[in-house]
Amino acid sequence: MIEVNNLVFEYPGVRALNGVSFRIESGSITALVGPNGAGKTTLLRCMAALDVPLQGEVYIDGENIHEDPRACHRKLGYLSDFFGLYDELTVRQCLLYAAASRGIPDGMQARATELAATRLGIAGRIEMKAGTLSRGLRQRLAIAQAVVHEPQILILDEPASGLDPEARHSLAELFLTLREQGMTLVVSSHILSELDEYSTEMLVLRDGRILSHDPIKQKRVSDVRLKLSLVGPYDGLQKLLSGLPYVSAVEGDDTSVKLTFSGDETARYHLLKSLLDQGLPVCVFAEQQRNMQSTYLESVRRKDSQDGLL
Repeated sequence: MIEVNNLVFEYPGVRALNGVSFRIESGSITALVGPNGAGKTTLLRCMAALDVPLQGEVYIDGENIHEDPRACHRKLGYLSDFFGLYDELTVRQCLLYAAASRGIPDGMQARATELAATRLGIAGRIEMKAGTLSRGLRQRLAIAQAVVHEPQILILDEPASGLDPEARHSLAELFLTLREQGMTLVVSSHILSELDEYSTEMLVLRDGRILSHDPIKQKRVSDVRLKLSLVGPYDGLQKLLSGLPYVSAVEGDDTSVKLTFSGDETARYHLLKSLLDQGLPVCVFAEQQRNMQSTYLESVRRKDSQDGLL
């Protein structure tokens, strides 16, 4: 769906992107994360054909977007971090204007407007002025403008900035709905816990380079990380566990360990039963959830270790 090859972008005296390459498959929600100044916004603008890179290419469905940016804009929607709305226009008027500006024929603009308002849950406010809407509803209106032409791809830069927790959760549910409707999303954010709710992949960017590009959701029941804790120490706990079926990568001490387990749920039950039958005072036996925060920090630490910074 989206392919970025060796992208380089420079501002005067600063290289914002340095040989960035990756591929995003259709139907995914990719979280773009990294510290301030990593190049996230620059990358998103290049992907949206709003900025022209010094070198490299961006392809959508095999077409180079910088050779025909107008064709690209028909396939994607883009929402910047700092967006503006015409406060004196109603929601309907804002969407009609967006539909016209994106080349939707006159006879189809009204239908496109109604569909976008329904899709974003703002149909009940369609006659209200944009300036009277809450921060969360303004965000929904801005996204509705970005998808009024029903694009295949939606690119969002810090869409949850300034929203309260309830509005952020509502936004996460919206993104999942858009994905179910066939849209591919790329979302930049600093709030990793929020991205956990809907992302399928995480792309980590730092100093204009890609650190990692990994799936977020576990697709298999095997190869899970388990935590095992005892009420009191058991001499030789790590050695005991290392000799059991499906167990590997045991780390810890005689009271608490973490281990990798490659068996299914039945095998996991037999592991716990075996430990209890041997008299081990087990008080914790649980899967360690791998969230975006830990994945991001692992990527950064791995890169720092390779660079000799750790």
